[in-house]
Amino acid sequence: MLLLPILSSPEDRDSPEPGVLVLDAQTLKDLEIFTSDSGATTLYDFCNLAKTEGGARILRQRMEQPWSEASRIRGTQEALTFVCSEHDAFAKLPSAYLTNRTERYQDEVLPIMAYDNTVEFTFNAISLWANHERHYASIMLGVKITCALILALRRFVAQPELAAPTGDLAPLFEEVRGLLDRPKLAQVSDQDRKLWAWQTLRLDQNFRLYEKDSLARLLVLIYEIDALVALARTTELHNFVIPEIVSGPLRVKAEGLVHPFVEHAVANPVDLDQAQSVLFLTGPNMAGKTTYLRAFATALYLAHLGMGVPADSFSFVPAQRLFSSISLSDDLRSGISYFRAEALRVKAIAQAISEGFRVVAILDEPFKGTNVKDAFDASLAILERFAEREDCLFMFSSHLIELNDQLSVAGRIDRRNFEADESEGRLRFDYLLRVGVSGQRLGMRVLKEEGVFDLLDGETSSL
Repeated sequence: MLLLPILSSPEDRDSPEPGVLVLDAQTLKDLEIFTSDSGATTLYDFCNLAKTEGGARILRQRMEQPWSEASRIRGTQEALTFVCSEHDAFAKLPSAYLTNRTERYQDEVLPIMAYDNTVEFTFNAISLWANHERHYASIMLGVKITCALILALRRFVAQPELAAPTGDLAPLFEEVRGLLDRPKLAQVSDQDRKLWAWQTLRLDQNFRLYEKDSLARLLVLIYEIDALVALARTTELHNFVIPEIVSGPLRVKAEGLVHPFVEHAVANPVDLDQAQSVLFLTGPNMAGKTTYLRAFATALYLAHLGMGVPADSFSFVPAQRLFSSISLSDDLRSGISYFRAEALRVKAIAQAISEGFRVVAILDEPFKGTNVKDAFDASLAILERFAEREDCLFMFSSHLIELNDQLSVAGRIDRRNFEADESEGRLRFDYLLRVGVSGQRLGMRVLKEEGVFDLLDGETSSL
């Protein structure tokens, strides 16, 4: 198999690549980037519109390491904008069939002509052609496919619409053109449709001996372009907006934000900056708190990829670390209780903050694994310390509405809530973000509406 530059997964890196937004295993899980506990579509599946297997591999590498530097993010944004503006031209990128078969030909174990001398080459070529029919047939097919790939790639980059690609595409196209101009690859022409044995084996020598590295690199460049096209097509297909990258301390502002997986989603705003760097989110279960947190973190992640986000508008200063704490669990084998898992999660966030990184963190109802008094005290202590940190942003959802009365850094904490409509019989949810703290307590009502008490208070039926 063709070797691509392999990037380690975020959870395996002790020293992350510079300029990369770091997401740990828990955040990748919470945002369903590569896996989903329910088996539903992952974010990678959602974005994977690559036409080649290699393009899908490169796309995954990009999604494992989004950028944290504004210049790198802009480079991808410019490339995707260019792809969207020249949709038809990029549809002519060499096909999966050509790339897969060329890759297979390069990896296949076949005899190869290692002679430059014309006499020796001709003698061995005749021997191979006459005595190794199966090998020669495989070589002939591989040469034919590789010639077709080179010609298709040459036509692709020669399109007038692609004369001046922008952003990340510019160096890719420049390198492709330089490789195609190498003398032994430049020899391939449309006239090579019908080749004699001698010509076939001479081309095979070029492709698998002299220019093997060049062809391998051309395949990787095709895959790099294909991955960018996939991100552009996802952005275009779902009418996502390309975010505005701003400078200064960490902040995020969005209008009409939704989660890309939620059908008929209700849009909401986000506005976090250093004046109000903590969002304290309250409201009853099922009202929309967790979905809102996931929508925010997912959009911010997509923005760091350089692609569009599901919002009407989105502006941000890039972060360096993104944490989420939504779907934690205990670990019986390691002897880690649920509350200890919560404490370790907050510790990971605190560690990144203490090391001076620009951190964005979302915590969904933390400290559920302990008693109400400990949960209150821990939440209060963490919220107040979060609010004192510079160049970091936090979202913190909780049912402990009494926290509002104790928070001493009120100016830096924005209170928002989701509520249920209790006016007409059963509860109804509009999923709209509101200002302030919700005082709704609906646990007893939900149990009553579901008939739990009726079942428990009724007489046992006779069997």
